[in-house]
Amino acid sequence: MSELGQVSIVSVSDAPWGDVERVFGTRGDPAGCWCQYFKLSNAEWTDAEPAECKALLEQQVRAAAPPPGVIAYRDGEAVGWCAVEPRPNYSRLARSRVVGGGSPEDPADDGVWAVTCFVVRVGHRRSGIGGSLLRGAVEQARALGARVIEGYPVDVAVRGKTSAADLYHGTSSLFLAAGFAEVARPSPDRSVVQLRIRE
Repeated sequence: MSELGQVSIVSVSDAPWGDVERVFGTRGDPAGCWCQYFKLSNAEWTDAEPAECKALLEQQVRAAAPPPGVIAYRDGEAVGWCAVEPRPNYSRLARSRVVGGGSPEDPADDGVWAVTCFVVRVGHRRSGIGGSLLRGAVEQARALGARVIEGYPVDVAVRGKTSAADLYHGTSSLFLAAGFAEVARPSPDRSVVQLRIRE
């Protein structure tokens, strides 16, 4: 295994837009979604073209109110993304089976933040970038006033072999290693995990 190199995490609002584009790439699910799935209604999502989703994320990054995520750099190269925002910013989450059936928190509470997506570029996966991204997301949410941070990971021990595309929520082991606790299991292979920052 190659040496990990120096990893740093920055708020996406402090990263050049070109670095965000590099992480999301031009193929695969990230290049089509641009982390808009949880922000758009079903009708909007069905009609959305990748270029529109990309433009929406760029607007959200530039507005930085709050910044919608963090970017990972390894030796100066942009290699990963993690989305984290107040949960009410993700309109689809409250209607989802996993969150609606599992989170004990008020859906309108903007003190509850959600980690919804990880993107790690090919060639940098399975090397600790996900854990670094999650730690950076927690730091950003804490600094911006989060009371609780939630995640909705996949339990690969239950689901079994899972493609990288299906792991965008993160894995249970990733969140548990970062100090999150499972608070609900609305389906056998998906859980709701929380890190309580303050009451």
